[in-house]
Amino acid sequence: MSLSGASERSVPATKIEITVSCRNLLDLDTFSKSDPMVVLYTQSRASQEWREFGRTEVIDNTLNPDFVRKFVLDYFFEEKQNLRFDVYNVDSKTNISKTVSEQSIPWWPGQAHRRQPVCSMTLLRILLSLNPNSTLLATNPPSWPSFPAPASWCPACAFYSLFLFLLRHLSDIQKDFLGQAFLALGEVIGGQGSRVERPLTGVPGKKCGTILLTAEELSNCRDIATMQLCANKLDKKDFFGKSDPFLVFYRSNEDGTFTICHKTEVVKNTLNPVWQPFSIPVRALCNGDYDRTVKIDVYDWDRDGSHDFIGEFTTSYRELSKAQNQFTVYEVLNPRKKCKKKKYVNSGTVTLLSFSVDSEFTFVDYIKGGTQLNFTVAIDFTASNGNPLQPTSLHYMSPYQLSAYAMALKAVGEIIQDYDSDKLFPAYGFGAKLPPEGRISHQFPLNNNDEDPNCAGIEGVLESYFQSLRTVQLYGPTYFAPVINQVARAAAKISDGSQYYVLLIITDGVISDMTQTKEAIVSASSLPMSIIIVGVGPAMFEAMEELDGDDVRVSSRGRYAERDIVQFVPFRDYVDRSGNQVLSMARLAKDVLAEIPEQLLSYMRTRDIQPRPPPPANSSPTPAPEQP
Repeated sequence: MSLSGASERSVPATKIEITVSCRNLLDLDTFSKSDPMVVLYTQSRASQEWREFGRTEVIDNTLNPDFVRKFVLDYFFEEKQNLRFDVYNVDSKTNISKTVSEQSIPWWPGQAHRRQPVCSMTLLRILLSLNPNSTLLATNPPSWPSFPAPASWCPACAFYSLFLFLLRHLSDIQKDFLGQAFLALGEVIGGQGSRVERPLTGVPGKKCGTILLTAEELSNCRDIATMQLCANKLDKKDFFGKSDPFLVFYRSNEDGTFTICHKTEVVKNTLNPVWQPFSIPVRALCNGDYDRTVKIDVYDWDRDGSHDFIGEFTTSYRELSKAQNQFTVYEVLNPRKKCKKKKYVNSGTVTLLSFSVDSEFTFVDYIKGGTQLNFTVAIDFTASNGNPLQPTSLHYMSPYQLSAYAMALKAVGEIIQDYDSDKLFPAYGFGAKLPPEGRISHQFPLNNNDEDPNCAGIEGVLESYFQSLRTVQLYGPTYFAPVINQVARAAAKISDGSQYYVLLIITDGVISDMTQTKEAIVSASSLPMSIIIVGVGPAMFEAMEELDGDDVRVSSRGRYAERDIVQFVPFRDYVDRSGNQVLSMARLAKDVLAEIPEQLLSYMRTRDIQPRPPPPANSSPTPAPEQP
């Protein structure tokens, strides 16, 4: 499905808890050891600004702290979530406590000032005395750093800016900088056992020690309950026939209301229905509270939607789980009938025939267990892209900005590489004439090494791509099948869940081997493999839409793809109007990678592959993957 570059963030895949430790920190105290604290900053995707996310506690007198306070982050696989950890030695807790932090200073009463903080009512009176007529509606609110203040500010804003400068400066006087580390959240999750150790830098001429980070997915009751129910002697609601019953499940809320969480299918024309088994996440059924009330309504289905209420009963997850050992029978009661009829007993019974609970594994579970994502690139070198030496070419190597090909490669690759331990990526081109004899190739290594097509990191792929543009002749036609089959051959050798292959194809135009490509995709759909296709340029790409099986599963010769493994997006949908390439790449990566976790999980589920336990810290690394 072609996706637009929407700016809204997707729902996070999960929540990740980061535990922080440090080793061999600098000792900056004269009569004792340092009193360290770590401050976490996250980077905005749009502005690239660093914003404080949170702080650990201060631990006195140690160079090897293990902090108790954790950082809990929303995890988005499809985004590169950059983190910065600054380590400080805090001599006086008073000066770094929340009494002087932005989190606890009273807020200025004025929306136009963007909730800028002030220290007290005393400051408020001083500021207003400087400008009694001020309505506090300045269009340029003071923010850090903001000294000296612009002349357009009112005196109140200028004074406040100076106060904020002094407040923050004085609060930092007694915080000694011990070093910092930069890394992406994906690097922590993708580390061995979801643990990484990085050197601290930033103090010239000194060894700052190291920071150790451990990622753990928060447990949100990830169990899946599977159950089957039947009913007996339900009330007859239809005039010309029996009832058409179905069940509606609700979980209770704290305010006494109920939220619908499941409907069964309708069983037609019977007072003794047997419903099909169904599965539901336990968190959807009871939000992890095993004693929370679950209400089940029984209805008679009507075509016009005015379903007739038969009755209801209540239970809980804990009570339902008892059916793992025995049948549980519930009376279906209709409160109105019960009030009106003295001899009313019930409106039938519902029996819980079976109940089982299985764990729901997540993408993070497999990554923590050692599953590696192996990234392969295939780039279109057909003549329709235009002469790379001309500015009109989609391959034009401008000294000022990246081409659409390079941007797509960099955007996707920089995220994928965090989940590949060796950072070696096979990279191919297709549709070019190769020197010296001018042979047309639809699968040539960008580094010109047939024995080892691997490039070192994304920068190595880009370097080989630029070098190939200088040496090969763009030609044609556009064939996808050869490179898809190449990666599929490597993926076919791995069936234990330890490796998952992601092929990125970047192309500008109409595919010339559609029949063969469909056949290759159908065959690859049973393998641990996903395909991302990014279309660059002004073409319409109708054929690419056909390969993306979101709506209609790809088929070939009567065979349908076992899974949807293809994601297609046109690059033009992600070009930022302001020319911000960083934002364009972030939007592209977000959408093209969003389906990878679910595609990996769908393969693991169909093969009944469970994640391995996280390896111990001193275990040997995962074996090198089969290379396409």
